[in-house]
Amino acid sequence: MSIYEESLEYHSSGRKGKIEVVPTKSVATQKDLSLAYSPGVAEPCLKIAENPDLAYEYTTKGNLVAVVTNGTAVLGLGNIGAQASKPVMEGKGILFKKFADIDVFDIELNASNPDDVIRACEMLEPTFGGINLEDIKAPECFYIEEELKKKLKIPVFHDDQHGTAVISGAAFLNALELVNKKIEDMKVVFCGGGAAAIACANLYLNLGVKRENIIMCDSKGVIYKGRTEGMNPYKERYASDTKKRTVGEALDGADAFVGVSVKGIVTKEMVAKMSKNPIIFAMANPEPEITPEDILSVRKDAIIATGRSDYPNQVNNVLGFPFIFRGALDTRASAINEEMKMAAVRALALLAKEDVPEYVSRAYGGQQFKFGRDYLIPKPFDRRALLYVAPAVAQAAMDSGVARIQIDVKQYREKLESFLGFSYTAMRFVRKQVRKAERDMGRKISLVFPEGEHSRILHAAKIIRDENIAEPILLGIPEKIQAEIERLGLGDALDGVQIIRPSQSDLLPQFAEKFFLKRQRKGVTRTNAQVLMKQNMYFASMMVEEGLADGTLGGVAESYPDTLKPALQVIGAKPGKTLAGIYMMATKTKTYWFADTTINVEPTAEELVNIAITTADLVRTSTGVEPKVALLSFSNFGSNDHPATKAVRDAVKILKATHPELIVDGEMQADTALRPEISAESF
Repeated sequence: MSIYEESLEYHSSGRKGKIEVVPTKSVATQKDLSLAYSPGVAEPCLKIAENPDLAYEYTTKGNLVAVVTNGTAVLGLGNIGAQASKPVMEGKGILFKKFADIDVFDIELNASNPDDVIRACEMLEPTFGGINLEDIKAPECFYIEEELKKKLKIPVFHDDQHGTAVISGAAFLNALELVNKKIEDMKVVFCGGGAAAIACANLYLNLGVKRENIIMCDSKGVIYKGRTEGMNPYKERYASDTKKRTVGEALDGADAFVGVSVKGIVTKEMVAKMSKNPIIFAMANPEPEITPEDILSVRKDAIIATGRSDYPNQVNNVLGFPFIFRGALDTRASAINEEMKMAAVRALALLAKEDVPEYVSRAYGGQQFKFGRDYLIPKPFDRRALLYVAPAVAQAAMDSGVARIQIDVKQYREKLESFLGFSYTAMRFVRKQVRKAERDMGRKISLVFPEGEHSRILHAAKIIRDENIAEPILLGIPEKIQAEIERLGLGDALDGVQIIRPSQSDLLPQFAEKFFLKRQRKGVTRTNAQVLMKQNMYFASMMVEEGLADGTLGGVAESYPDTLKPALQVIGAKPGKTLAGIYMMATKTKTYWFADTTINVEPTAEELVNIAITTADLVRTSTGVEPKVALLSFSNFGSNDHPATKAVRDAVKILKATHPELIVDGEMQADTALRPEISAESF
């Protein structure tokens, strides 16, 4: 089955299309209905009538964007009409929701007259917090956007223009840094003459490219002063005083090519005549103006970007519009101005220089990414783009005076982290706890990593060092670790990190003796102790036991039992405490902690009490949230009399007697624990 056949099945299977409307409030009872609709709904209506800004408080307006098109310039398809463009617009809505949690209604207009599009958007203004114009042909798209910006008090953004400009602009800044060229000296050829090309030229001017160093081309060749064929006022702005008439002539000696035109318009011969270290952004879709293979066959020194995912440096608009709108909506901006677009450019350029998370590498088949010629801009699946771009755009909106509310950008970034999942918010709380622990101890926390040669561990070590969470200690063969650090490009970040090879450490004799004394007559001889202590897992655990590290983290390459056993034998449990394995499962709205999931097979009531208390303490210290504890069983409150259920019931009684502050109940089945209405109705 071809991708086109798969796409038809994808769009038609199950519920037709790709989007639906889901309520955010409960409508399960008569009271809910009276609040959602008549008579209760009258009150927010009256409040909004008194103060229109309250629409942002009582309705979805502040998180709702209209994706508006007339279908006259659908990417790769041309003028296919409004209705035929609907799958594309639904897809745009999915991207808004997926990457920035913005709700979208797609609006396809049967309107070939640009004034009709403008009037329709004017009438829609009360509904939406912003308007994303999409797939409208040039030059009408320029006129529509310009007029709407004058008429509307909500942000209007033509993504086909500005999205490509913003993303390629970030790539351009980073490419300049790599080739050590000054932007004001760059001679740039833009090819396209439509919405995207003109928007790119506008933005590059704002970045610092000089007008006299720009030549723009379209299907007729160079746009020069005095040309009449195929001209419009928007192209006229970029008419050059030059004798050059073809793309090939324009590229002779040029420093950069920015193409949003058609396949094959650039040849190898043209590229060969460009200046040293040429920057070539061949972004035509679905086929670039010239392929990277053809470029590199004549210019090994070229820096290349395309619009395709199967080549490095994909200029993908999804890196821009969701986060630009997020920042605009959250400040209730009246417009998306040049300052906000420039902020997005610089934020993306900055993110590309950061260490790339493992989840991004996994999304691309394990490929490793590092800032350089093949990695100028972040990947579309880098979730951190939300945390970089949206706050930068929000700050620019406030600084430039288009924001209607002021926000604390630091707190705003923390709020955005919650959208990315519990791990981000949990880590924020962990950082605060680490700071407190360091203040209490009067020193920096250290973590020992027994699998120090593993790339994931080295990335983790880099992050905890960068974010000042702890000082890493790496165990392994120093030469291998250093080689892997250099391969991953982490040399600066992990400069001076402590590396220990257990088998050659001065600590080995005393560690082995201490371990022997701990496990004497428990299956470990002195010789066994010396052999085991040469193993990284045992050595790391002994470092913690002896106070030479505050914690150890392992299990990336080793199995769970092989990781756990050394800690149990070397450190063990506190007297009176029960060891337990804990799983954490994070959903969009809640986080669940499950214990014990890996160690105790048939725990006693006393052990269950210990597990519950320990897990509750972990939840508090990890999240700052007061936990609600359910002790699970195959029985609901005595519905099945069995020794296993009796142990759970006894544990609940003990917990309620000894820890009255703990919210706890049981025994119960999982659905009873997760659905309060079951216990309310039946128990």
